[in-house]
Amino acid sequence: MPEAAGLHYELQGPEDGEPLLLSSGLGGSASYWQPNVEAFAERFRVILYDHRGTGRSDRALPDKVTIEDMAADVIGLLDAIGIERVHFVGHAIGGMIGMAMALSNRTRMRRLMVINGWGKLEPHTGRCFDARLQLLHAGGPAAFAAAQSIFLYPADWIAMHEAEVAEQVQATINHFPGIGTMEKRIAAARSFDILDRIGEIVPPLLAVCANDDVLVPSIASSRIVDRLSPFNGGTEVTMRWGGHACNVTDPDSFNPFALAWLAGQPLIEE
Repeated sequence: MPEAAGLHYELQGPEDGEPLLLSSGLGGSASYWQPNVEAFAERFRVILYDHRGTGRSDRALPDKVTIEDMAADVIGLLDAIGIERVHFVGHAIGGMIGMAMALSNRTRMRRLMVINGWGKLEPHTGRCFDARLQLLHAGGPAAFAAAQSIFLYPADWIAMHEAEVAEQVQATINHFPGIGTMEKRIAAARSFDILDRIGEIVPPLLAVCANDDVLVPSIASSRIVDRLSPFNGGTEVTMRWGGHACNVTDPDSFNPFALAWLAGQPLIEE
């Protein structure tokens, strides 16, 4: 499997397609994008990667990790594989990595899509992190993994995908990056605060949120868009259903508008 700058990565789609990098959330795994990558790869040269400390990437982390460190990892990966500019789609922490990259390396990004992310931690999300850490410390990775679907998916979706959820729980346990790594990643997400700098983001930004996300209130996306420069052309799409992982639970709604926006076409919200 290919690796560059300490990160496992995969390339899919036409070699002459515009590069599109997908960055996942707290779990950090490229596999998160499975319901979307086939649609994206029809047009784009898709770059998927496991975040440092997770999956098949280098598991070693420094004592403290920041979102800006994670953005620097992306730049290192792009430099190593010879890609100058990308479209960027990030989920939660992945979207925050995209915003940090847009602020530090403005010429490297074409368009930026942030799915259920935030420019500054919402208190509700902080309480959810507290609960997840308490589960992790009290019950270990098994308890953490068992509760994960509650934060990611709508209850009806879970009820209709019990076997898939059970497989995900076991996979999370099998590939758990370690309690210390998860603590560092959550701490990085909690400390991220760029609300006062969002107006400096140059690439067009689309903030996607879901009304029924129990982890990140949809107002977090509104706070991002409200602070963009009038010249950015940024906008917001609110999915009525889908939970925190709305691109996974409802790809039939997500994929078409995401592809249209990345291609610069008129955006029709679901």
